[in-house]
Amino acid sequence: MPDTTTDQPTRRAGGAVVPVLAFAGIVVAVMQTLLVPVIKDLPQLLDTAPSNATWVLTSTLLSGAVATPIMGRLGDLYGKRRMLVLSLAVMVVGALVSAVTSQLLLMIAGRTLQGFAMGAIPLGIGLMRDMLPREKLGSAMALMSSSIGVGGGLALPAAALVAQHADWHALFYGAAGLGALAIVLTLVAVPESPMRAEGSFDLLGALGLSTGLVLLLLPITKGSDWGWSSGTTLGLFAGSLAVLLLWGVYELRVPAPLVDLRTTARREVLLTNLASIMVGVSFYVVSLVLPQLLQLPTATGYGLGQSMVVAGLCVAPLGLTMMFTAPVYARLSARYGPKVTLITGLLVIAIGYGGGLGLMDAAWQTVVTSVVLGAGIGLAYSSLPALIVGAVPASETGAANGLNTLMRSIGTSVSSAVIGMVLANTADDVGGVEIPTMHGFRVSFLIATAAVAVGLLLAIFLPKAARPGPQHTQLRASSEEEANLERAEEVLRGFRGRVLDAGGAPVARAKVTLIDRRGRQAGATVSDEDGSYALAVPAQGAYVLAARAAGHGPLASSASHSGEERAVDLDLSLPGESVNA
Repeated sequence: MPDTTTDQPTRRAGGAVVPVLAFAGIVVAVMQTLLVPVIKDLPQLLDTAPSNATWVLTSTLLSGAVATPIMGRLGDLYGKRRMLVLSLAVMVVGALVSAVTSQLLLMIAGRTLQGFAMGAIPLGIGLMRDMLPREKLGSAMALMSSSIGVGGGLALPAAALVAQHADWHALFYGAAGLGALAIVLTLVAVPESPMRAEGSFDLLGALGLSTGLVLLLLPITKGSDWGWSSGTTLGLFAGSLAVLLLWGVYELRVPAPLVDLRTTARREVLLTNLASIMVGVSFYVVSLVLPQLLQLPTATGYGLGQSMVVAGLCVAPLGLTMMFTAPVYARLSARYGPKVTLITGLLVIAIGYGGGLGLMDAAWQTVVTSVVLGAGIGLAYSSLPALIVGAVPASETGAANGLNTLMRSIGTSVSSAVIGMVLANTADDVGGVEIPTMHGFRVSFLIATAAVAVGLLLAIFLPKAARPGPQHTQLRASSEEEANLERAEEVLRGFRGRVLDAGGAPVARAKVTLIDRRGRQAGATVSDEDGSYALAVPAQGAYVLAARAAGHGPLASSASHSGEERAVDLDLSLPGESVNA
């Protein structure tokens, strides 16, 4: 049976759920840029060669890419909040390991554990979808999706301040403290979603995907060190292709795959995921270029001579602007749809990088660039989960968003490798020290602009938004009035009624599942306090309505739908068909 999610949010979430989940996402995203202020010093700090020191960054990217889809599926099976807390706990352990060592292998181990927390982003989106009312879901998912950029942007000045005035290990103690706080807040303020997926965890699929991703991302991140035409690099690329092809064949044949490739191949999902890679590329370029430009000495003729802290503060508006675009996105998306919002965001990013080519002569100019890019990236990131949720059945949103987050991680990995190679190949050798050049910075911005252009082309070819259905209703409503109108339209195209007990009293919190003629889940919801439920149908035809609640026996009742409103009350005191709902 597919994932058992709900078209009707459980509506028991408190007001602290969104800020707590967003805070958890920001804490997790901090791991990506935590060490940016000390990148150039890592070989000395760890007493190792520069090529070995890069593994401290590479290990986090690799483990994050592997963990994202796996944790999403585990969340569907065993509880999203439970897996979110586990992800944060692993991150805290990893941060403490890194905090107490200066040995390369232990540091890499700690950073690998920190990367596993990246699965928290899709888990948070899934929790929001399960619990929040429709009129709040769009802006909430936008904030959660943007948290990966917000955390990365805000971490730069904070990490720079710590690294400049304290031992660099304090960065990891601080990360561990933030992670522990996020765990406590999650346990206190975020209820567990009652929705669970049927079936078992696809262990072989998880191993296959993990192997394929590691074989793919290793040469991407290390190719500049090994040589892009070396046997190791080419062999790993060939190995990743073979493993991922075999994995794909296997996933198409198993009944409960880790990733539903048939859904992934749909035009809407495929184009959105490809556009996500381009957005990931564009986001990471500014994080790599501007801090270096700001900190280079003025003696170079183009460096801005700022301290590590000032450089971080100049880039901080990138994350702050992304945070403040979430409510703007909700209004734009409610009026024009997430496709138009994605296109708008990509156009703003292109303006930011295009204008940034001529705004590299003063610190205030980098602030302007950061603000413009933050607005564009925030709009683009906010649009991605809405496009995914609107393009897949309700039962597949968790896995689909996990894969989309993975695509963004691949984009940042590609960006890190390509921009690192460009800056290295265009650097000047001054007294045995490689100094990045203005030419390298501008080429990097041009690469980001090209990636945005590809993303814009992909976004243009996304299908037009369909008439609002169960998923679109959740993402397009921006006010209570609009949500009520859209819910009324939805009821007219499905089943509605009440769940009752033996005495005719309403049964609250009963799980109602809609099953089609092939035995597949077509929708699910939870009854309100008065026992009422409403389920939209994807098409006319015969269905089974299955209901169950604590303290009551399960009921399965046959029902057909011909396109008009259909009222069906479900009496849990009656015997029903045996259906595994």
